[in-house]
Amino acid sequence: MQDLNQFWRHIIQLKSKFIFFLLSFCLLGSLFLPFTSKAQDTLSNTPPKQISISAIYIVGNEKTEREIILRELDFITNYTYEWETFLGILKADQQKIYNLRLFNEVEITPLFTGPEQADVLITVKERWYILPSIIFQLADRNFAEWWTNQNRDWSRVNYGFRINHANVGGRNEKFRFSGQMGFTKGLEILYSKPYIDRKQKHGLSFQLTYGDQKTLPIASRFNRQVFYTTPEEEIVRKTFTTALRYTFRRTFYNFHLLTLGYSSIWINPKVLQENPNYFQHQGNTLDFSYLQYSFRHDKRDNIAYATKGELLQLTATAYGLLPKEQLNEVELNLTANRYLPLNDRVHLASGLSGTWFLSKNQPYPLVRGIGYVPNFIRGYELYVIEGQQLLVHKNSLRTKFFSTSFDLSSFLSNEQFNVFPLSFYLSGNFDHGAVWDRNRILENVRLSNQYLYGYGIGLDLVSIYDSVFRFEYSINKQGEGNFFFNIKAPF
Repeated sequence: MQDLNQFWRHIIQLKSKFIFFLLSFCLLGSLFLPFTSKAQDTLSNTPPKQISISAIYIVGNEKTEREIILRELDFITNYTYEWETFLGILKADQQKIYNLRLFNEVEITPLFTGPEQADVLITVKERWYILPSIIFQLADRNFAEWWTNQNRDWSRVNYGFRINHANVGGRNEKFRFSGQMGFTKGLEILYSKPYIDRKQKHGLSFQLTYGDQKTLPIASRFNRQVFYTTPEEEIVRKTFTTALRYTFRRTFYNFHLLTLGYSSIWINPKVLQENPNYFQHQGNTLDFSYLQYSFRHDKRDNIAYATKGELLQLTATAYGLLPKEQLNEVELNLTANRYLPLNDRVHLASGLSGTWFLSKNQPYPLVRGIGYVPNFIRGYELYVIEGQQLLVHKNSLRTKFFSTSFDLSSFLSNEQFNVFPLSFYLSGNFDHGAVWDRNRILENVRLSNQYLYGYGIGLDLVSIYDSVFRFEYSINKQGEGNFFFNIKAPF
């Protein structure tokens, strides 16, 4: 409790240089902003006070079923809406349809058929849904870990083949198969059906994964991962997991998810010679079932790189459902993100994440902390800070200073790829948080059980098919500064 109180005191007493840093960045961002002007109504010089919709037309959905798009609409035909209210509904619906991640472009246009009467035209440009790809990715936590701590070791690379079908049957069903070799060998099969009923509220998904590896993180010392490989380069861990998930979407933005799963982990007995507490029991296998419930409220304008809206997710997981299982643990997780637009080009992103285990010790495969996705503090990418409780607050002030779209139709006839969007954001970042380790492991006391922070600047590149690349320079509490490269938005 004393550590927790000290953490909150540090938050309240943030040093003035960080506040000055953020305020200065706000001023810098404002220099990129154009003069604002009052928007003109392109539909009519004198817009109606109210509107009634007679019909809804959808064009461009060559593969996607009409019902999948209609599911996202918050308006119906033969009903009268206030004009301003209706415009807000159209804007929100356009975002919801885009966030299905089935279309590169979505446009909703009212077509007036009378003074207070209109049809609605929804125009979509479908993505390419079947994406076979080559797996070539680093096995480490992030690029900085591989580049610095692992000395750019090319043996720590995963390679293989993956095929994704993002719209099986035109009903937003997902199928993924991947076969992986390299540092970690693995097999994955995933199939999800978002709706199994006519009202489109209930869904199911199934996942099966298998993996084995010859090099394994078995502990952390001095806030760095410790890896173990046998002299004979034998397989040191095999993992098999299968899960069935039920989803319930009662409203547009709220989801309930219930997952029942089973996991089996085998380790080479030589691992226990290096870390006898890897499983916290004498055997070299850990078999357990688990039940997980999540509530998710997702109202972001863009799932891949949000600039407006909010995300809230609460998750509770019970490990070891049967009396004779070797694991009995409960984990609680929190994610709460807010994206606040300040004007057309500048927005503030703020995200809170937390993890709580109820018991004092966990098997090492369940260990969490700062440095493991999704919990990190910029500036500490090279470290892992492990414990039973953690709280992280991430903040970014972003300015979109360049955005364009390249027409490649003269080179590519395929319309799913012949438009190449490109946007750049300049960001000022400040993250802070702490990890509480009840065991107070002496080797890791340098960074655990204390208030930590990191700050810096970054350049985010957002492009085709929601790809995000981040280039950042960050400084942590210890005064260590480094350049870091990451893929995907930080939160």
